Amino acid sequence: MSDQESSVLSGLLLASHAPLDDAQRAGRMKCSRCGASRMFYCYSCCALVGLEPRDVPSVKLPLKIDIIKHPNETDGKSTAVQAKLLAPGDVNIYTYPCIPELDQSAENIVLVFPGPDAMTVEELWEYFSPDGKPKVKRLKAADADPESHSCPIQRVVFVDSTWNQTTRIITDERLQALPNVELKSRRTCFWRHQKGCPDTYLATIEAIYYFLKDLHGHYFSEYTGEYDNLLFFFSFLHKLINKAKKAAGKL
Repeated sequence: MSDQESSVLSGLLLASHAPLDDAQRAGRMKCSRCGASRMFYCYSCCALVGLEPRDVPSVKLPLKIDIIKHPNETDGKSTAVQAKLLAPGDVNIYTYPCIPELDQSAENIVLVFPGPDAMTVEELWEYFSPDGKPKVKRLKAADADPESHSCPIQRVVFVDSTWNQTTRIITDERLQALPNVELKSRRTCFWRHQKGCPDTYLATIEAIYYFLKDLHGHYFSEYTGEYDNLLFFFSFLHKLINKAKKAAGKL
């Protein structure tokens, strides 16, 4: 583990990993829904395996997240399901060509994806309210998180795909009207690094975490770990896999 990876993951404010330690020692179990052999959760059914709901944290997000997964993306390699398991009330996953209904007349929506016209998180408020008034209708305070009155967006879309497969989704005409947001450069800690891609290409759960962290710090208050538990599974698997690699002399 690099110093950068160590500092990012070791500094998180996480729920106890003790239930994951116990489940790991117990070994793989059958998913109660599909019968497949899984560890911790079934990525096909989006269900916990060998764990109870009380064993994992539940994260409340300040907005809704839609993840559009490429049909050829391998479920077992995707981290998108982790977001759904940890923030079930605020995250939905769609397999392309299915995408959510995106009504920009009802709420401010952005697509997190880099590009020449992409803005930063800090530029969101100026984009949606250049004259101090929102470009489109805002959600009523009663329909949102208590603090969301200061947030310029209500919904954010992420693409779950390898870099080489993203074009098919982001060029879909249904997404063309969405403004793009690009995250500040960060290095991935994902153990399945895409060959030929820089280490600034993040796993989906990392991108969601960093987006929310930046959003919170800029529009709500100083960030104090509110969404760290989104990396509950990711940080444990990172530790587990690097321990195995070290034991095998691969680190």
